[in-house]
Order: sequence, then structure tokens, then C-alpha cells
Amino acid sequence: MPIAVPEVVPFLVFALSGGAIPLPLTVLQILAIDLETETLPALALGRGPAEPGTMDRPPRPRGSGVIDRGLLLRAWLLLDGISALLVMAGFLLTLTRAGWHPGDTTGSGRSLHHAYLPATTMTFAGIVACQIGTAFAARTDRVSLFTIGVRSNPLLLWGIVFELVFTAAVIYLPLLQDVFGTAGLGLSQLAVLLPFPVLVWGADELFRLRRRRSAAPVLVPLQPARP
Repeated sequence: MPIAVPEVVPFLVFALSGGAIPLPLTVLQILAIDLETETLPALALGRGPAEPGTMDRPPRPRGSGVIDRGLLLRAWLLLDGISALLVMAGFLLTLTRAGWHPGDTTGSGRSLHHAYLPATTMTFAGIVACQIGTAFAARTDRVSLFTIGVRSNPLLLWGIVFELVFTAAVIYLPLLQDVFGTAGLGLSQLAVLLPFPVLVWGADELFRLRRRRSAAPVLVPLQPARP
């Protein structure tokens, strides 16, 4: 389940801006994502039933690998690319709403530190939200999710439930807030995060629709036989 680019982009933005944009994600938050939130959904995807039509497709060419250019483009450019844009938008929106401008310091003891904590929490929660959209998108390779149904993989649903519970604990439990450098998010911030899974999954759904249409055979009408 690809989600590497949204974790890398925040560090690139911080480095390329020369620190004018504060670090949107902490190392411990990355560990929480890699070791906890994405583990169970990723395992569940490997245990789900195959999508319809798999056995009707021609076999792979002998020299082709399991991971090809199309898969990498879909994972890194489409799914991860959209996720990275959404995550950074949530981070910067939270900071600017608090009166931050590029170059303002947000470290401990600074006046904007109270805005930095929920901003970096938005990055963390945004990646988790995009993980959910990515998980549903990765459920099928070609067919629509509507064809197989959202509940076709119960293990995936339980993995997402665990992901949400763990994320809520990291964000709202004071003990874990101190460990991971998070802050509780308000309703307006949660409302910003709510569309993230739909946007990620929806973009991939449109991509697969176009892929199915381009692969559909062209039917040539039969010409009547000449006498």
C-alpha cells in the first residue's frame, strides 16, 4: 500500500525552503505511521479475494516483473502524489490560519508554537486519511470498487478501524501527545481531513475507468455478404 511520497515530501519542503517552512512531520510520527497505522491494512490487502476477471486476462509476458512502470506511476505519481499535495495543504492551511508567514519561527517557547503542534498533527492525520483512500484504491487493479463492494474484504475494514483508533489515541491522549508531539484537532480541522480518503480513492477510480475504456475491444459491425 504506497504512502512513501507523502512522508518524504515534508522533509524536502523543509530542506528546499531553507527552514522557512517548518518541518511538517516528526520522526516519531513517521514511525507511528510505518509501524502501526499502515501495517494491518497492508496485510489485509494481501489476504483479500481476487478481483473479478483476473483469470480471464492473458498471462504476463515471460520477461516482465511483478512491479512494472505502470504500477509505479500509479502508486507514486497518482496515489502518493495526490496524497502529498493534500497533506501539505492541510499543514500550511493550519499554520496560515494562525497568522504564520514563511520564515516565522515555530519552535518551543515561540508565540506560534501553539499553531505548529496542530499543524504537524494535521500532517500526521492527513497521511493516515490518505492511507485509507489508498487502501480502497489498491483493493482492485482494474475493476471499480463498486463492482466488488466496500465490504468484500472484512480484514481491511478491521485494519482501518484499528488505524483510526490508534490515530485518535496519538492525537487526543495527553501521554501520547507528549511522546509524538501532537495536539488535539478541532471540528473544523477534522472537516478538512474528511474528504482526503474520497479524493485519493476517487482519482484512482477515474484512472481505472479510463484504463478500462482504453482497453475495451472495438467492435466492428459485420458487413452483409455480397451476392
